[in-house]
Amino acid sequence: MKRKVFILHEIYGVNDFIKLQAETFSNVNTTVECISLYSGRKTFPYEQEQDAYEYFINEVGFDAPLEKLTEKILEARTHYDEIMLIGFSVGATLAWRLSILPLQGIVCVYGSRIRQYMDIIPSCPTLVILPSHEKNFNVHELKKTLDALPSVHTRQYPGQHGFMDFNNSNYCDESYSQAHAEISQFFEIKTCQGGQNNEPK
Repeated sequence: MKRKVFILHEIYGVNDFIKLQAETFSNVNTTVECISLYSGRKTFPYEQEQDAYEYFINEVGFDAPLEKLTEKILEARTHYDEIMLIGFSVGATLAWRLSILPLQGIVCVYGSRIRQYMDIIPSCPTLVILPSHEKNFNVHELKKTLDALPSVHTRQYPGQHGFMDFNNSNYCDESYSQAHAEISQFFEIKTCQGGQNNEPK
């Protein structure tokens, strides 16, 4: 079985953290590709968080990339048995919006803007990783809403937005380890099922 995993980055671009995730999830049966949403594979240092956020919102946004990403996913389906997505932050929200495509699984890691797209009902098993706290909204209310959706599985870990990124000031080693293990287990379950959408709630 051949699997393709696409990784959608956060506002900083395809940086060392995103590249490490690609290495971590790559194996003999899995090809991982980091998709840069920025022209010229632009990246931002962490101290330019506000600049990075404004660049994403003004130059990319949550609508414009969808057509290109959809085409890329559908094209990959002609070469691979399974297609899965992992998104971080803004990338997680984009992954959520793509969850209506014929995919075998999606992982959304602290995609805070998912709350703005609750009209979407994922058609594939979707794992949503949440922090215990978010600055701008009640993350527990979002979890409660997501838990009501049939194909969505939520996991919440101590920490704030960015807790999985070892270069982020919000990094939490224990939560990273637990969340990473959860994502790996999610992938293993999908492998055992042969890509079927019958994962128990």
